[in-house]
Amino acid sequence: MEILKNKLGFICDMDGVIYHGNKLLPGVPEFVDWLYKENKNFLFLTNSSERSPKELQQKLKRMGLDVDESHFYTSALATARFISSQSPGCSVYTIGGAGLIMALHDEGITMNDVDPDYVIIGEGNTYNYENILKAVRLVMKGAKLIGTNSDLTGPSEEGIIPACRAMIAPIEMATGQNAYFVGKPNPLMMRTGLRILGVHSEDAVMIGDRMDTDMIAGIETGLDTVLVL
Repeated sequence: MEILKNKLGFICDMDGVIYHGNKLLPGVPEFVDWLYKENKNFLFLTNSSERSPKELQQKLKRMGLDVDESHFYTSALATARFISSQSPGCSVYTIGGAGLIMALHDEGITMNDVDPDYVIIGEGNTYNYENILKAVRLVMKGAKLIGTNSDLTGPSEEGIIPACRAMIAPIEMATGQNAYFVGKPNPLMMRTGLRILGVHSEDAVMIGDRMDTDMIAGIETGLDTVLVL
């Protein structure tokens, strides 16, 4: 425990670690208070792409936890940053929520449903057969297929729900093209998180609830890891 207390940076997953559904998990307010009191650098890093950092901040505030917007980093932001670095000024066709659309817009990436450079899939309630069909046709015409994260399912108060990997699978199967996933466990997202915190990997810890994303991401990036059960 002393080893963890001496870390300078803390990267935390959100759903299943900070809250479940619309309820904070036990001990979270005390943990966040400790982070502030000890002047620790911390980042809530989530594979969810549907909400913006501002929306996530407001969600926590409704639960009684007041955290600055700068402490949130999503797979939508990571995806937009990755696309912008690869192809500045490119255009995309997107199936996903407002958080993803806003992140892409903020990076100067335009929407295009005719001949985009990329087809990007994230979570959201705009997913339907017509969108899948359009995405398939655009990928077949040469657009690169990108997923915001590789989560197959996600938690909800009603049980598990399909996440990005499940939603992108029909497009992969129909086109024969494998998607590139930006979010955890891709080290790209973790390295960006460390840069935001301004700490080296040996001085940081990853706290998460999933072996297939959080723990692998932490281990492959050289962080100590804590699994929340």
